[in-house]
Amino acid sequence: MRRTRILTAVLALAAGLLAGTPPALAAGPERASIAADTYTWKNARVDGGGFVPGIVFNRAEKNLAYARTDIGGAYRWQESTKTWTPLLDSVGWDNWGHTGVVSLASDTVDPNKVYAAVGTYTNSWDPGNGAVMRSSDRGASWQRTNLPFKLGGNMPGRGMGERLAIDPNRNSVLYLGAPSGKGLWRSTDSGVTWSQVTNFPNVGNYQQDPSDTSGYASDNQGIAWVTFDESTGTAGTATKTVYVGVADKDNAVYRSTDAGATWTRLAGQPTGYLAHKGVLDAKNGYLYLSYSDKGGPYDGGKGQLWRYATATGTWTNISPVAEAETYYGFSGLTVDRQKPGTVMATAYSSWWPDTQIFRSTDSGATWTKAWDYTSYPNRSNRYTMDVSSSPWLTWGANPSPPEQAPKLGWMTEALEIDPFNSNRMMYGTGATVYGTENLTNWDGGSQFTIKPMVQGLEETAVNDLASPPSGAPLLSALGDIGGFRHTDLTKVPPMMFTSPNFTTTTSLDFAEATPNTVVRVGNLDSGPHIAFSTDNGANWFAGTDPSGVSGGGTVAAAADGSRFVWSPQGTGVQYATGFGTSWAASGGIPAGAVVESDRVDPKTFYGFKSGKFYVSTDGGATFTASSATGLPSGDSVRFKALPGTKGDVWLAGGASDGAYGLWHSTDGGASFSKLSGVEQADTIGFGKAATGASYQTLYTSAKIGSVRGIFRSTDKGATWTRINDDTHQWGWTGGAITGDPRVYGRVYVATNGRGVIYGDSSDAGGGTDPGPGPDPTPTGACAVTYKVTNQWSGGFQADVQLANTGSSAWNGWSLGWAFADGQKVTQAWNAETAQSGTAVTAKNVGWNGTVAAGSSVGFGFTGSWSGTNPKPTAFKLGEQNCTLN
Repeated sequence: MRRTRILTAVLALAAGLLAGTPPALAAGPERASIAADTYTWKNARVDGGGFVPGIVFNRAEKNLAYARTDIGGAYRWQESTKTWTPLLDSVGWDNWGHTGVVSLASDTVDPNKVYAAVGTYTNSWDPGNGAVMRSSDRGASWQRTNLPFKLGGNMPGRGMGERLAIDPNRNSVLYLGAPSGKGLWRSTDSGVTWSQVTNFPNVGNYQQDPSDTSGYASDNQGIAWVTFDESTGTAGTATKTVYVGVADKDNAVYRSTDAGATWTRLAGQPTGYLAHKGVLDAKNGYLYLSYSDKGGPYDGGKGQLWRYATATGTWTNISPVAEAETYYGFSGLTVDRQKPGTVMATAYSSWWPDTQIFRSTDSGATWTKAWDYTSYPNRSNRYTMDVSSSPWLTWGANPSPPEQAPKLGWMTEALEIDPFNSNRMMYGTGATVYGTENLTNWDGGSQFTIKPMVQGLEETAVNDLASPPSGAPLLSALGDIGGFRHTDLTKVPPMMFTSPNFTTTTSLDFAEATPNTVVRVGNLDSGPHIAFSTDNGANWFAGTDPSGVSGGGTVAAAADGSRFVWSPQGTGVQYATGFGTSWAASGGIPAGAVVESDRVDPKTFYGFKSGKFYVSTDGGATFTASSATGLPSGDSVRFKALPGTKGDVWLAGGASDGAYGLWHSTDGGASFSKLSGVEQADTIGFGKAATGASYQTLYTSAKIGSVRGIFRSTDKGATWTRINDDTHQWGWTGGAITGDPRVYGRVYVATNGRGVIYGDSSDAGGGTDPGPGPDPTPTGACAVTYKVTNQWSGGFQADVQLANTGSSAWNGWSLGWAFADGQKVTQAWNAETAQSGTAVTAKNVGWNGTVAAGSSVGFGFTGSWSGTNPKPTAFKLGEQNCTLN
């Protein structure tokens, strides 16, 4: 699930983009106007989209909780809105690695204090060391202490923990478990300074794959967790008993009974496994441990659960199933602080048919499961799942039993019962945070309800963005979950791109003159690596791969959609007319080149590779190297052709040890001029021109006037305005950027772990599109096809096809029907919906109002239901009855 995020960072590092010290906010040249405009920044909602390896509840204050992500920062729970607030958006370009959070701790003595151990990779992929961030205002602002070693928020073993812990009796004392053989560290001044606990006897020895020469899988996973026994101390004095988990299968657990002065290996402990978690029930005197034979978060084939009696030293195997029956490891582990005999654990690496959650109410003596088989392959669930707020979590799947859609989860290493509320539980998966607020139904034999509890937590890695001149305002290419078509930026799209579902979409493009034609390419373990759409990305069909393709690469659509040029991984650049059923090799351009299309001439395409710019004027059949010189010599380059003007090309990229900046060509790449005021640039995009401007607005992630930021120019690059600020930086933003061609000032920014950020300007210069007119009242014959495409307990998804069977075109439409059994529309796409009682109305959005005679238009929605969920029996287009197919 996370390979793409690794590669994104590697590509950035390979280009040398991330070296150096944080930029000072000093005044630059006159041409760089710093923070001269006020922007409002939001996420284009996906809700989740990545791995959440840790959830931490404060045990002194009700409703105070935090979540950590492996590459997307940390979040605080907002109880009043049931949403998450991002806390590390202030992390800037030069410290991008600090968006990976390896551990998090919330202070029980002073709940205003929170700490985060940050750093993304322990190998060369991240040039910077780790740090401990500390906040005295719940993450609203931070101070940082740099560490003399690296931390690995996105490394193997990142679901173990928590590695960072605060002494619950003397909160100035903190411990941090380090990877890479760096041992155990301690602070005695509330995280300001740190020193190694030199007498701690074991730095760990477990490596996922010792033969990995990259240093990623071969790193020593080190110290995994620290747990205090709060009953062995009093307020203001250091807690005497501290337990530490080590990534060592033979020596996994150590204890100090003298506040860290000395340490001993716990006698009698199980061997042959890694202790992913150690959770203490001080009331009953039990330390619970979840074990796996691997470090996770993907691997793990065997596991056990154990209970250690702290008073007697007795070890008890409390595994809910026999070791021989496990094909997974255990990790997620929690106790109910209101009822400490209640324990829960997860089978985190059970990929098929689903994860499993176990619950005991007698300290592990007996267990029940979240689901059981009745008669294989049928299963009975103790829970119901409602994903109507994030319907894409079904993955558009309709699996055969015993699999279900949506799944209970995978990579379930974070599991926490609210310490103040036995009914609330949250757990993290590879894609979201799930939770329930009626958990104790489990014990009474009735079903509890699981829903996404993830709004506000946006964790996708963004590879490419497009904002067409008509249709949906935003199309995205994402790591791990493919990508989305946003018709409303404030709502979660109903489904990621499907048919096929790429694990990662690496590039996408639309035909400038016919934006309903869209192409995307990506990675897939088996199957095609290219897909096409003829309805602006609403529906897709797979293309055919040329021989040798192993990955998505980049792709470009001709301005009129008549042909495509594709530079996939595994083979050379290819071109095709039509929708890619027959590809031919392009001549004159090297394999691996980045390709783009001219936005006016359908036969002109461009490419770039290793400092050379290439041009094709015959639809991609042959390319010729440009004579342009002085361009970046490396391959960390992104370029785009300007819509509306043939041959107008902008190129951004480079590296700090060579050419680096922004270049412009007005002759189709024959020559380029470098913009002198742009010191570094990594992306380029275009948006609606300002009022009175003759040229489209430019956007870039760049360094201008000695300041790193997101910049806008309304005068063809003559002057620039920084439009973000120091609290909105989002780490690395070098993946993609685009303006909106319909809304002046709106910009979409790709991040590596914080999703798609979009900004709107307080400056109304240029205005926006006109608002909607009066409701349409079309006339003429019509036909409707209504299909329920997915249904789950309490929810469903439906598609509606509305056909114009009359003799004249519709210029706007409004379709009405009644739900007979209490169904309610919860979210719609490709239509605006309203419901009053049983009556539902769906009308066109701006781009799909015109429907020619003999043509049709489609839309869909999710809804809630009870009873039998019958289909509507009649539809009306205005006052016209439609035929029901």
